[in-house]
Amino acid sequence: MSHRPVTTPFGAETTAAEVLRGLDLGGRRAVVTGGASGIGRETARTLAAAGAEVVIGVRDLAAGTGVAREITPADGPGSVRAAPLDLADQTSVRAFVAAWHGPLHILVLNAGVMATPLVRTREGWEVQFATNHLGHFALATGLHHALTAARGARVVAVSSVGHVNGDVLFDDPHFDRHPYDPWAAYSQSKTANVLFAVEAARRWAPDLIAVNALNPGRITSTRLGRHIGDISDSPAAFDPTSTDVSWKNIEQGAATSVLLAASPLVEGVTGRYFEDAVEAGPHRPGVRRGVAAHAVDPERAARLWQLSTDLIANATPPATGH
Repeated sequence: MSHRPVTTPFGAETTAAEVLRGLDLGGRRAVVTGGASGIGRETARTLAAAGAEVVIGVRDLAAGTGVAREITPADGPGSVRAAPLDLADQTSVRAFVAAWHGPLHILVLNAGVMATPLVRTREGWEVQFATNHLGHFALATGLHHALTAARGARVVAVSSVGHVNGDVLFDDPHFDRHPYDPWAAYSQSKTANVLFAVEAARRWAPDLIAVNALNPGRITSTRLGRHIGDISDSPAAFDPTSTDVSWKNIEQGAATSVLLAASPLVEGVTGRYFEDAVEAGPHRPGVRRGVAAHAVDPERAARLWQLSTDLIANATPPATGH
């Protein structure tokens, strides 16, 4: 790492509310994907509590509308509303983008699935790569004009320490030829999140858009592990030789997301990877921390951008009525 790592007064036990304490986000508009549960919900709640106008992208609009009501501040300018968004469905992503008007100051790419059985979208894409990366890629690039209009927007890509376990399979990202492994697919998608941040930061710097990625930590009580049950009972999820990292609660898990979304402490910082509310160092084998070299390689980042652009361009077009 050639630059001086970014530090803050915060750490692993800091909560999202503590990160934004005293900040006024009135007048700022935010989108949080996966905002109906887990750290996405807490991210949206905390941004709204600080005064932001927040839209949570949700697959279940009825449930999402109920959550939006629950986490909208009782008083003050902040608000939360739900809008339909299925990241595994490119038609849904296009509809969300088309419905957005005006500037967008904060985009938190938070939604995700983990270790699913082999499922393919209608394009034939493996669902973890399609949801965790391609859906978010299409959303962020589709909203680029709105981010540019904000004149100082921030994009936050929620990755995972799981990215250290695997690079992107550039020649077979959808496991058409490789035997499908749910954890390899998950690691690939989380590496893609970091590579997206690296290349978007480079491309969008002239537009004053900062793009960073993060590892939220091992979080209790989220729906991310719904396909595998309790993560703590799934040793395949973690390297058994690694140094253990303690679990965080939801409020702590959202802290790094809101730091990158809104804190003045990281103003002007872009193309970096954070954990525990500070910039992470390089990953070392046997330690479940840090950022892997393959995830911040600029050549891989540019290659993934091109691959993603091509896949999105050739995605299934919107269905026509009869």
